[in-house]
Amino acid sequence: MRAERAVRTHLTVTMAAAVLAGLLVLVQAELLAGVLSGRFAAVALLGLAAVVGLRGLLGWTQGIFAARTATGVKSALRHRLLARLQELGPARLTGHRSGELVTLTGRGLDALDPYLTGYLPAMAVAGVVPVAVLIRLFAADLASAIIVLITLPLIPIFGALVGMHTKAVTERQWRALSRLGGHFLDVVRGLPTLRAFGRARHQAGVIRQVADAHRSATMRTLRVAFLSSLVLELCASLSLALVAVPIGLRLLGGSLDLTTALLVLLLAPEAYLPLRMMGTRFHASMEGVAAADAAFAVLDDSADQAAPASPAASAAARTGGEPPEIRLENVTVRYPGRDDPALEDVSLVITPGERVALVGESGGGKSTLLHLLLGFVRPTAGRVLVDGTDLRDLDLAAWRDRLAFVPQRPHLFATSVADNIRLGAPSATPDQVRQAARAAHADEFVSALPAGYDTQVGERGANLSAGQRQRLALARAFCRPQTAVLLLDEPTARLDGRSEAAVVAATAELSEQRTAVIVAHRPAMIELADRVIRIQEGRVVSDTAAPRPPAAVGAPALSCAPAPSATAASAHGARDPGGRRPPEGGTRDDRTAQAGDER
Repeated sequence: MRAERAVRTHLTVTMAAAVLAGLLVLVQAELLAGVLSGRFAAVALLGLAAVVGLRGLLGWTQGIFAARTATGVKSALRHRLLARLQELGPARLTGHRSGELVTLTGRGLDALDPYLTGYLPAMAVAGVVPVAVLIRLFAADLASAIIVLITLPLIPIFGALVGMHTKAVTERQWRALSRLGGHFLDVVRGLPTLRAFGRARHQAGVIRQVADAHRSATMRTLRVAFLSSLVLELCASLSLALVAVPIGLRLLGGSLDLTTALLVLLLAPEAYLPLRMMGTRFHASMEGVAAADAAFAVLDDSADQAAPASPAASAAARTGGEPPEIRLENVTVRYPGRDDPALEDVSLVITPGERVALVGESGGGKSTLLHLLLGFVRPTAGRVLVDGTDLRDLDLAAWRDRLAFVPQRPHLFATSVADNIRLGAPSATPDQVRQAARAAHADEFVSALPAGYDTQVGERGANLSAGQRQRLALARAFCRPQTAVLLLDEPTARLDGRSEAAVVAATAELSEQRTAVIVAHRPAMIELADRVIRIQEGRVVSDTAAPRPPAAVGAPALSCAPAPSATAASAHGARDPGGRRPPEGGTRDDRTAQAGDER
C-alpha cells in the first residue's frame, strides 16, 4: 500500500471517513440526550437528523473508497506477484504447484477484501473513538468513566486470545483450499492419461476427499469465528451492565441528573463497539491475511534476486543484431533441495556466429545450460559473460530480446495460430507472420486448417500434432528477425521422419549468421553444428569439431523439402555409391553414428 500513491490516497480517505463517522457519535449522543431529557427544544431534532445523514454520507464514502483501495491493492499485488514469478523462471517454479499459484493469484487475493474494506477502517476507528468517548465520559461522570476504563481492555485481551487460535485454524483452511485447487488442476490436465489407465474414478474419489477436508476446515473456522463473536459480545454486555446498574440506582436516588444519565448510557456502548467490530472484522479477514502471507513468501524469496542493470550493461544487452561471444567460466549450478550439482565447473567459449550442439544422456545438464543463458537460473559459482559483460549485470529483458528459444515442448496458447506465431513480436504484420510460417515449413498445414491463420488453437496445442507444434515454435523464432542467438532444446524429439526433415531444414536456415546452441540427440541435428560438446553428469567431457560427411560432386544444397520416406526410397531401389542396397535400418556408418550417440 505504501508503494502505490493512488492506493494511499484511497486508504487515507477511507480511514478519515470512518473516524469522522465515529466521532459524530459524540454529537449524536449529546443531541439525543438533550432532546429526551427536555434540555433541548424539539428543533434540535433537525440537527440530529443532519448528523445522522452526515454519518450515512461518510459511511457511503468509506465504502466507495474502501472498494477502490481493495481493487488497487489486489491489482498491484497481482502485478508484483506475476512479475516475480516471471523473474523466478521455469526452473525455480518447479517448487510450486501451478494449481496453488492459480488459486493464490485469483481466489486467494480476492479474500483480501474483508481485510482492506473492513478490518483496516475498523482498526482506525478503534484507535480514536474509544479515547474520545472516554474523555467525554470523564467530563460527564467520573465513576462511570472509571468503570469503562477498567473493563475496556478486556475486549482486546479476549479478542487476541481467540484470534491466535483463529489464525492457526484459518491458515489450515487456506492450505486445504490451495491443495484442493492444485490437485484439481493437475487432474484436469492429466485426465486423458487417467482415463487411459482407468484411474479417473479413483481421482474423483481423491478430489472428494480433498474437498471434504476443505469443507471440514471451513466449518471449523466458522465455528471459531462464531464462538469468538460470542465471547466479545458477552464481555461487552457484562461491561455495559456494570455501567448501567449504578447509573439506574444513582438516578433513582437523585444523585444523578437525567441528561447526564442518558448521555452516559448512550456513549458507553460506543466505547466498546469499535473494539468489538475490529475483532469481528479481524476474524472475517484472516483468510485474506493467510493468502497475503503466501503471496509475500513468494515475493520475499531472496533467491535469484536480480540487481537493477547499469546503463552500460543495458546498452550492452541491447547491442544490435551482431552475434555475441558467450563465455562460461567455471560455472556451477545447484538446484535447491538437490545434493548433486546440475552443472559443475563448466568452462567453454562460443564464438560469434558459431553453431554448437550439446549432446549427452538425459539429465546431464544440457537444458540447465540453456536456462542459464536465458537467465532462468543463476550460477551458484562462476559467471556467464556475454561480449565480456557478466549476465548478472545485463538487463535481462533487453538480452532476451536478442534471443530466440525453441523448447522441446513448446507451449501454444488458446488463441489463433497467428497470435501464437507473433508471441515474440506482437507488432508483426500478417504478411510477416505468413513469411515466418513459410520459412518454418508450417504454411502448408496452417493454410489447410479451417480458418487458416485465424484458427483457434486448443490449449497447449491440443488439436495439433507434435511436429506441427514444433514448426509453429520455429515460426515464432523466424518472426523475431532481430535475434542474434538461437537456443533449441531437442526440437526434433518425438517427431516422425517427415516432420524431422522439415524442422532440420528450417533450423539450418534459421541458424544462419546467428550464434546457435542446440541440444540434440538425433544425427541430423548434430550435423548442423560446427562443434559438438558432450555433457555428462554436469561436466563437459568432450569438445570436438563436428564431423562433416563428404559431399558428393554436384550435390544439391540443403533443401527445404521433406525427405522421402523409407518406403519411397526402397520402392526406387535406393543404393549406396557402390551399387549395394543398404541394409535395413540405414547404412553401417549411420547405425554406427547413431549407436555412438546413444552411448
